[in-house]
Amino acid sequence: MKILFIGDVFAKPGRRLVANVMPALQAALLPDLTIVNIENAAHGSGITEKTIDFFSEQEIDVYTTGNHVMEKPGTDKLLSSELKLLRPANLPASVPGRGWGVYRTAGGEPVAVINLQGNVFMPRLECPFRTMDRVLAEIGKKIRVRIVDFHAEATSEKRALAYYLDGRVSAVIGTHTHVQTADEEILPEGTAFITDAGMTGPHHSIIGVKKEIIIERFLSRMPIKFEPATGGNILCGVFLEIDPESGKAIKIKRIREKSDK
Repeated sequence: MKILFIGDVFAKPGRRLVANVMPALQAALLPDLTIVNIENAAHGSGITEKTIDFFSEQEIDVYTTGNHVMEKPGTDKLLSSELKLLRPANLPASVPGRGWGVYRTAGGEPVAVINLQGNVFMPRLECPFRTMDRVLAEIGKKIRVRIVDFHAEATSEKRALAYYLDGRVSAVIGTHTHVQTADEEILPEGTAFITDAGMTGPHHSIIGVKKEIIIERFLSRMPIKFEPATGGNILCGVFLEIDPESGKAIKIKRIREKSDK
């Protein structure tokens, strides 16, 4: 089974990359399932009905998110109604929507996709480790292919969760920092892992924001409104091959596609 995962889509430049670059990747790689993290898709923070409408026109099977998912008004309705859309499973139970779901490939094979948020250097939620124990019990043993989007800040927390889940899930893909790491590997018990899949958006930026704004914030310590950058656009993510019978990863490959589109 082949799975394409696209890292944090940032604002309009990221959305353009999804529309203009992702289709060629899909044609070349022929993924059975495509997962895209869209939590920064609306002007660099959150999602809106308009952005969901845009993504619904693309060949995407699952949308994952993270700590910015509730930034925009009306997100609660989107989380309740859009079955492709996930929010972190360790958010309070009162938050609308779902933290995991089972999605089927074109060939009818089931894939469990789980969205989690880290606790280190982030607002504390339910323990992601214990949340995964609960979620895996709910998924059951029949669904072998299980993909985790772990939206977290600390490298140590991401790597610890990956080893904790090694052999129990097919892949743990880190998101959130917007900087792609070069540590993709398959762990000893068959779980594919990367600390961060990277960002899909303007590369000539500071994690998506105009570099001048972030530099000025560091110099002045004054709050300055973030604005998405433009230029040097790059689509980042990973490509996975998984044995559907065992659920173990066969291959993980980083993706970095530059584009002026």
